[in-house]
Order: sequence, then structure tokens, then C-alpha cells
Amino acid sequence: MPDESRHILAAGRFLEMVKEGRWEYVRRVGSAGAVAIIAVTPQRELLIVEQQRVPLGRPCLELPAGLAGDGDDPDEAFELAARRELEEETGYRASEMRRLWRVCTSPGLTGEVIDLYHATGLTRTGEGGGTAHEGEDITVHRVPLDDADRWLAQRVDAGDAIDVKVYTAVALAQAHGW
Repeated sequence: MPDESRHILAAGRFLEMVKEGRWEYVRRVGSAGAVAIIAVTPQRELLIVEQQRVPLGRPCLELPAGLAGDGDDPDEAFELAARRELEEETGYRASEMRRLWRVCTSPGLTGEVIDLYHATGLTRTGEGGGTAHEGEDITVHRVPLDDADRWLAQRVDAGDAIDVKVYTAVALAQAHGW
């Protein structure tokens, strides 16, 4: 049964702006959710991707991530999406992919959830960089965990944005000795 208090204020190809009661929020169209991956190489390097983010107006450092169902299969399982996105964006394949949590990214703005995965047994298969999707221009960074805090601070000083999930990944990987 449709909710009579819900109205679509604006709709684009990928997003809808919705008003429900007093709330206004954004809803993603055509995706069940997103995945993000904490991937640490055997050399204890955290894989971080960098790409220009138009809403921020500058580069952003992020975990490899993407949408479930963004490939050829609209019903793609989240773990398969995590495996696909890791390899597309970083050029690494994981022998094991373990789901850690399902998290809300900005619950006052969107109902989107992200499944956060820990990838292990990494093997390099290519350059990465997101070349599978036209318009993606991703730089891959392999950041030694022992130096990650300093490296991130330098990047902030240089004007880069850092996604909060990167700090979560660094803290988890350092605490668990990944």
C-alpha cells in the first residue's frame, strides 16, 4: 500500500529526492545498497582509492566501494559486488571476503546502507583504477598501516577529503593486526 505522505520532489537517473511527512531525504534508484571493502595486502598495506568527488569539489580518499547490482546482474549478491568492486577499483582479488557489518552512512540524508567487508588473501590481477566504467578515474594507494595516520594527516593538510570509513578501516586493521 503506498504511503500517502510520501512524495517524490525530484527524480534523476540515479537518485530521487523524497518528502515524507516533515522529512526530506535522498533515495538511490536501481540498487539494493552498497559495499565497501577493507583490504590489506600481505605487506600490511591498506588499499585506498582516490577519486574526484563533484559534491566535495576535490579528491576524496575512500575504501574501494560500489553498488550492488551495478554490474550485469541487478540482483547481484553483496559479497559478489564487493569482490567485483575490489578488483575493478584496485586490481586485487581476494581469496576470502568476510562481511563485518551493515552500516548507515548518513541516516538523516538517506536510507542507504553499506555492507562493510574485510578482504584477505589478496592477489594482484591488474592495475585497477575503475577502467571498467567510463568516466571513472581512480588512483590506487597502498598505504603501510604503520604509517597510515601520518599519511592521512598529510593528505588532509594537502586539501584532500577523507571518507570516515577510511579511518574506521585503519583503526580496525591496526587493532586486529591485519
